[in-house]
Amino acid sequence: MTGRLYGVGLGPGDPELVTVKAARLIGAADVVAFHAAQHGRSVARALAAPYLREGQVEELLVYPVTTETTAHPGGYQGAIDEFYEAAAARLAAHLDAGRDVVVLAEGDPFFYGSYMHMHKRLAHRYPTEVVPGVTSVSGAAAVLGRPLVERDEVLTVLPGTLPSDELAEWLSTTDSAAVMKLGRTFRNVRDAFEAAGVLDRAFYVERATTAQQRTMPLADVDPDTVPYFSLALLPSELTGPVPGPEQASEAEVRTGEVVVVGLGPGQRSWTTPEAAEALARADDLVGYGPYLDRVPANPRQTRHPSDNRVEAERAAHALELARSGRRVAVVSSGDPGVFAMAAAVLEVAAEDFPDVQVRVLPGLTAAQAVASRVGAPLGHDFAVISLSDVLKPWDVVLDRLRHAAAADLVIALYNPRSKARPHQLGEAHQALLEVKKPETVVVIGRDVGGAEESVTVTTLGEFDPESVDMRCLVMIGSTQTRVTPSGQVFTSRRYPGC
Repeated sequence: MTGRLYGVGLGPGDPELVTVKAARLIGAADVVAFHAAQHGRSVARALAAPYLREGQVEELLVYPVTTETTAHPGGYQGAIDEFYEAAAARLAAHLDAGRDVVVLAEGDPFFYGSYMHMHKRLAHRYPTEVVPGVTSVSGAAAVLGRPLVERDEVLTVLPGTLPSDELAEWLSTTDSAAVMKLGRTFRNVRDAFEAAGVLDRAFYVERATTAQQRTMPLADVDPDTVPYFSLALLPSELTGPVPGPEQASEAEVRTGEVVVVGLGPGQRSWTTPEAAEALARADDLVGYGPYLDRVPANPRQTRHPSDNRVEAERAAHALELARSGRRVAVVSSGDPGVFAMAAAVLEVAAEDFPDVQVRVLPGLTAAQAVASRVGAPLGHDFAVISLSDVLKPWDVVLDRLRHAAAADLVIALYNPRSKARPHQLGEAHQALLEVKKPETVVVIGRDVGGAEESVTVTTLGEFDPESVDMRCLVMIGSTQTRVTPSGQVFTSRRYPGC
């Protein structure tokens, strides 16, 4: 006897809009499947998380990247069809084994949802049930407080991927409309509303019903800030005219916030989509000058570069801007919570700006980047230590180094050697040699992810502190760190005695 397939809608984003039936089926399923882009984060999975139970099998269905689809013999459609066939085969294996499978879908499974592609391939072979969910269109109308249609009016739902002239024709002949799939299509969509003569009564809704929702007149939207999870709405004209600024309620007035963003350690592809989106939405960018230079220029935004030694002043400036109603991105390299600006902003906010909202978005760390270039030296327990003595005494740094070495941890050294303190790395080297053997593996990564990237694998005995500068990260191995014949480095996950 085969398992049963369920397509389960989760609604547009508010966890309280998940239906009772959806929650029950998610908790009872043997297998829970969900789609995601290459970053692996799934909005649907996050919504379903409260209802998942231990022991369930999770099937992450990751879409192919754009470069893969263009290289495919069948082009984009060929690559995406191949992906859906492979995903369906994975789910079919569970169903054939008698396992019930729930496929999660944001909104409603049959409303521009990925589930329908599984349904078309599997529903004729297995018992199937579809659980409807609140659509993003319904969510958008609710957060706007605007009826979609009244009496005999007609609602038209359109994909933003249609040509602009075709969209304009539809918009000029319908009473009410919702245009989905914005993001890169936004400029064409806005042009279509303008050509149809209805731009003045259209709204933009982003991430409806979530904590990140944003609403405004469609005409006021910056195209560079529009994510995929957004739509354009033309409400019922019978509702009345769009209220002007003087009619806006206090709740509609935008409040400022500070988002502390990590760019990752080097190349632009290491900046997460979440961080890139926060940067695009910001009114002001605050940060160390060279880090701000890594963010693409946007004439709408104001940049506030500063020196690298004024963290508290930089944090206070960002918080002042946010208090005045600005959306501020504080820019760090790597991860903002690792020897970077997140702690500085939160410290200043706690003392002087308790009323300002602060969010921290993670980034790829320099230690992770360097480790990936040589293999897996961070495969077991490790410590991350900064050699800077600007905010802590040098004897504390040496004491922590000796203890980390005595604990046989892999050690990643940040801020290893500057022009102001060229001697300290040599002292740290000698302190490590007091505890660790000269043959201990050492990895030196310089400008990893940047134009001048270099990675060197050596030993603690042969390590030359003079070869290191502030653009380097130095990684000291443990007794279990090895170099393979091919030159890769790893630290075994199994420690002696286990």
